[in-house]
Parts: sequence; C-alpha cells; structure tokens
Amino acid sequence: MSQVSQSHLFNVNDVNIFQAISELVASNGAEQQYQLIQPIEDSVELMLIDAATFDKAGTTLVLFGNISWQILAQLEQLMATLELSPQAVQCSKPSQMLNGAIKLLLPELIVDDVAFKLTEWSEQNDVELCVLANAPSINKTGLLVMDMDSTAIQIECIDEIAKLAGVGEQVAEVTAKAMRGELDFAESLRARVATLTDAPVDIIDQVADNLPLMPGLENLVAVLKQHNWKVVVASGGFTYMTEVLKRQLGLDKTVANQLEMADGKLTGQVLGDIVDAQTKADTVVELAKEWGIDIAQTIAMGDGANDLTMMAAANLGVAFHAKPLVRKEADVSVREGGLDQLLYLI
Repeated sequence: MSQVSQSHLFNVNDVNIFQAISELVASNGAEQQYQLIQPIEDSVELMLIDAATFDKAGTTLVLFGNISWQILAQLEQLMATLELSPQAVQCSKPSQMLNGAIKLLLPELIVDDVAFKLTEWSEQNDVELCVLANAPSINKTGLLVMDMDSTAIQIECIDEIAKLAGVGEQVAEVTAKAMRGELDFAESLRARVATLTDAPVDIIDQVADNLPLMPGLENLVAVLKQHNWKVVVASGGFTYMTEVLKRQLGLDKTVANQLEMADGKLTGQVLGDIVDAQTKADTVVELAKEWGIDIAQTIAMGDGANDLTMMAAANLGVAFHAKPLVRKEADVSVREGGLDQLLYLI
C-alpha cells in the first residue's frame, strides 16, 4: 500500500480498516492524524486532519505492543460489539526508539464497564490497550512523578542491601507484603531498616553504584525534557540511590528516606518522617503548584500499593509492571516493555 499524503479510500469489503491503519503506522515516521469518513456505503476514507482534533476527544484508545493484523481484526470486532465507532485515528511514533502505536478517537466518554471489557481483552491477547480521557499533552509543560524501586530501576534497593547484610530472605518477604498492600508501609520500612543495624555503610555504596535502570527510562526522561516537562522521583527508598539517579538523568527533584549512619555503620534507623504514600501524593500537588503546572498536566507512575495515593493525586495514574491490585485501581496500566511507552499516552 502506498503512503497516504492527504487521504486514501478503502473498500470495506477488500481491506480491514485497522489493517490499513497498521500499514500507515509502519510507513509514517512522524505522527499523522486521520479522520475516518464513510462517503458511500461500502467504502471508508482516511483523511489527514489537524492534531488539534485529538485534543477535543471524548475518549482515546491507545493500542501498542504486540500489534498484529489478527489483533486489529479482533479489536475491530470487539468495538463493533460494544457499539464503539471511532471518528479519527492517529498513527503515533513519539520516539525513534519506539515502535508505532495506534490511537483511536471516540466522540464520547465510555463507561467503566466498557473500559473494563477493553482492558480485559488486551490482557487476554497480550497487547497493551489504554483507555484515556483528558490525558496530559506532551506539547504543554507537565510534571511526571515516578516511583524508584521496580519502576525507575529494576530492583528493590532495600532487598539488595539486605542480601549484602545477610538478612535478604527476611527483608524480601516483608517488602513483598508491603507492595501488595498487606502491611502499613511506614511500619514495614522501619522493621526492614532495623534488620540492617550495624551493617557497614559500604554495602549501600555497592548497591548505589550498580543501579540497573529500567529499560526506556533514559529515553523517557530525555524526550520529556525536550518538551519542557519536569521529572521527579518520589520514593519510599533511600536518598543514597535517588541522588545517583538525579545526577545521572538530570532529574528536577527527588524525594526519599534518609538512612541514619554512625561510625561507618547503619544504625537501623531512618532520619525524619517516612516518605510514605501520602508524602508521595503531596509531592505531586506541591511541586505542580510550586512550578506553576496545571494539575491536568500531571502524571504519577509506580508499581506498588504505596503508589496508589500518588496516582490518585495526579491527573493520570499509570501502573507500570504492577501488582494486580495496583493495575485494577490505576487509570491505565502498562504491563510489559519499557518506561518510555508512557510517551504513547500523552
């Protein structure tokens, strides 16, 4: 199929409209917006339109990840069953390091039950589908606040520190319960830190010097910075690690807990108030106000139950590689792939 410049007409009996869209995604390096028009009964036209049309959308469906023609055909059938009729489509490639995505514009807001069926379908078919209403725009100044452990980086720092201190299994079990929401976070953190009493400080350095970044993190931060966004890490982890990320990535701010140290050893205590779920949420609101950023332009992203309050405080709450409880409560969920897939959503 040749690349569409202004418009292209498809016979609905000859070609799956979403198949045509997928080919447009593959052929266009830059973002393109197309309006769906049905000029006669048996044909559909894709007409190039202004991007501003998408800013007025009632609901936008964002499809990315494991996209195939078979998946697109199934989605078309599901949308027909749910009586959803897209009025425009965007072929999106927000970064050269990402594959193409498909955005479908619906003129109306959809109810939770319909959104659930769409999300359920995506999970069953191993493809990412996010249902968005009034999402932040990358073309306006915004704020991203994200968790650190298992979000910005691939590890839980306290678990790695505990392994080096010889109490790994004990601490990992408590961490898992806290992330599932089975334990109060502040209480669980103090209990875990207490097991590190008299451990040498250099084990903190060993972890901080070898932080495995989550795939896509560097690209995400770079692209957001190019668009004048502020990027912040708010973590229930430790300042030793967040400061490393701040220097390495050029983050605008980090918020985390400070471990107490004396005579080259950990005391088993945390200095000051614990950075808990509410502290993270307050960080979103307070920094948006401090930097003059509209709350509608805020995103919070994390993987654990401790991130849900922060997600609720932002306009868009994104569960990333998250536990089932978190995926259920978040606005949208990204189950697989890199952090920079967030760029598909804004």
